[in-house]
Amino acid sequence: MASLKEILKRQPVAATIRLTIPAGAARPGPPVGPAIGQYRLNIMAFCKDFNARTQKYKPDTPVAATVKVFKDHTFELTIRSPSVTWYLKQAAGITSGSRMPGHVVASSLTLKHIYEIAKVKQSDPYCQYMSLEAISKSIIGTANSMGIKVGKELD
Repeated sequence: MASLKEILKRQPVAATIRLTIPAGAARPGPPVGPAIGQYRLNIMAFCKDFNARTQKYKPDTPVAATVKVFKDHTFELTIRSPSVTWYLKQAAGITSGSRMPGHVVASSLTLKHIYEIAKVKQSDPYCQYMSLEAISKSIIGTANSMGIKVGKELD
């Protein structure tokens, strides 16, 4: 529970914006400019902050960002790592999943690949309290729904 002092210090949130932007490629133009500009935020400050925080990722990696816009035209930026599907497609070397998952196998991965993806996803704010095993099971489920076979060793 938050204390009364913390609750009174909180600023009222005007909006929450969810964006998927390539790492290090936030520009004032579309899609970032119109989404941020309609709440009268400083677009250049947002772009500089986003690009500085996403330097650790390879360029053009799709990164999910959540922007909380406050009534006084300030913002709070939360950045998550790329989606599990993106990591699975990169590890499997495919551009899209199977059109008929469960019937047609698009590719195959080992448990080592799944474990590496789970270690990266554990740093996300939504997964930081989940065990590595739970994250791995979730990733295996996503891989199965994409038509990617997960085994102990590659065939």
